[in-house]
Amino acid sequence: MNPLWPDVHTERASLAADLAHLTDQQWATPSLCTGLSVREVLAHLASAAGLSWARWMAGVIRCRFDFDRQVEMRLAEQLGESPAETLDNFRRVEANTTTPVGPVVACLGETVVHAEDIRRPLGLSRDYPLATLTRLAEYYSGSDLVVLAKGRIGGLRLAATDGPFTTGSGLPVSGPTLALVMAMTGRGAYCDELDGEGVATLRERC
Repeated sequence: MNPLWPDVHTERASLAADLAHLTDQQWATPSLCTGLSVREVLAHLASAAGLSWARWMAGVIRCRFDFDRQVEMRLAEQLGESPAETLDNFRRVEANTTTPVGPVVACLGETVVHAEDIRRPLGLSRDYPLATLTRLAEYYSGSDLVVLAKGRIGGLRLAATDGPFTTGSGLPVSGPTLALVMAMTGRGAYCDELDGEGVATLRERC
């Protein structure tokens, strides 16, 4: 088993625990993913955790290679009839070790980034292991797979203020590793936690 899977499972379990006692109103809160509520983002995570590459490709073919339609179809499958059912569906795949596309680190990144898409609008926070965040920062700074990240930080030098992560050259951007990860993946709200001459450029690219 890939050594990153336990980290994925830890992050899924932590998110499920954070969401266990939400009200219906909280479940309907808009997430950081445009157009999706926190409940819908969780359903998306449940969908990704339950898909093998073969099932993902079968869905793509079924949707005639319309990838957005495929995402919407799989999300609807996991949404269920109530928030409680959505959470149960997510818990059911919490320990899965399948990923439809990309390396396991991409799955870990999706889990952490979407967890923040959910937590931040709800006013929730998590003290993520620094090693996990550093690994994700290193991954995203060198990849545009699944989500544009490497291309977003071109001409910028990023440096974490709470850990060892640094990358790039150019206008400086510094701040917490989590904020750097989230900004690299297009979440402009996290630019408020960053400093340096390159922050305005990064914000424009988010």
